[in-house]
Amino acid sequence: MINVLFVCLGNICRSPLAEGIFSDKIKKRGIADLFNVDSCGTSQYHIGEQPDPRTVANAKENGIILDHEARQFSKVDFKTFDYIVTMDKANHEVIERHDQNQHYVDKFYLMRDFDADFNGEDVPDPYFGGEAGFQHVFEIVDRSVESFLEFLIDKHDITASTSRVD
Repeated sequence: MINVLFVCLGNICRSPLAEGIFSDKIKKRGIADLFNVDSCGTSQYHIGEQPDPRTVANAKENGIILDHEARQFSKVDFKTFDYIVTMDKANHEVIERHDQNQHYVDKFYLMRDFDADFNGEDVPDPYFGGEAGFQHVFEIVDRSVESFLEFLIDKHDITASTSRVD
């Protein structure tokens, strides 16, 4: 089982969107049973809430159904997840600070590390913007998640008929 965690600030816009897109892609490829996918936020602002209605609407317009309840990152996540993918540098730094002894640093990635056009840049937070901002974020996350998934498929030698993960 490959355990993937997407992280943003409040866990109501970017990270649940990444979780939803990733889950949709692995389901369509017939490899969903090889993954455990979740998302969380570094803040406690929205614990227990559903994703932002604008994110839900935008995802639905793009064929993605979101089903998630916001939660905050926990140090237990270091042991649970193989890949911890942050949406921006600020939240990446928060996760790094939680890993005080740098035991898990090899698990940390920025989402846009997988976006060939914008390597290392932040996925912008659409929270204070309009519909166009949510669509822009969807396109960035969709493109980045696709490349991230290809990275995982190559790294773990996954095929649609794979019955186990090395």
